[in-house]
Amino acid sequence: MTKLTHFDDKGRVNMVDISDKKITPRIAIAGGAVRMQIETLALVKSGTAKKGDVITVAELAGVMATKQTANLIPLCHPLPVTGAKIEIEHDDDLPGLSVTARVKTTGQTGVEMEALTAVSVTCLTIYDMLKAVDKSMVIERIELLEKHGGKSGIYRKSDG
Repeated sequence: MTKLTHFDDKGRVNMVDISDKKITPRIAIAGGAVRMQIETLALVKSGTAKKGDVITVAELAGVMATKQTANLIPLCHPLPVTGAKIEIEHDDDLPGLSVTARVKTTGQTGVEMEALTAVSVTCLTIYDMLKAVDKSMVIERIELLEKHGGKSGIYRKSDG
């Protein structure tokens, strides 16, 4: 089994020392979804949700969350995020909204946590903006879809 990097030999918590790691371009893509009633999705599509433009506000919240990741996840390094894009799409089959976050940096460690945090906060913002009409919404499938860069190379979630 691989040794956990956030613990030293005595089992004490520590932030991983990345000072000897190469500076490389890094990208992480994460996804998630908010399942909701079809009537709630119709409100989002029509732009008539009481709190305003759900998509724009949630995408902005995701970008803001990306930049706050190191403040939220105790052992996460603060990183110079060089790009963050959040995309929300209507999904009639769910029914609900699918969320994707793509985060970039050039640095010594990856941006997986930033992408996952972005998706999480985007989904929570969607829930917050629509909870008055649909408390039964479900936030689901928050996961790393892809990452590039660093010593471990490329990771892509398999469909199986």
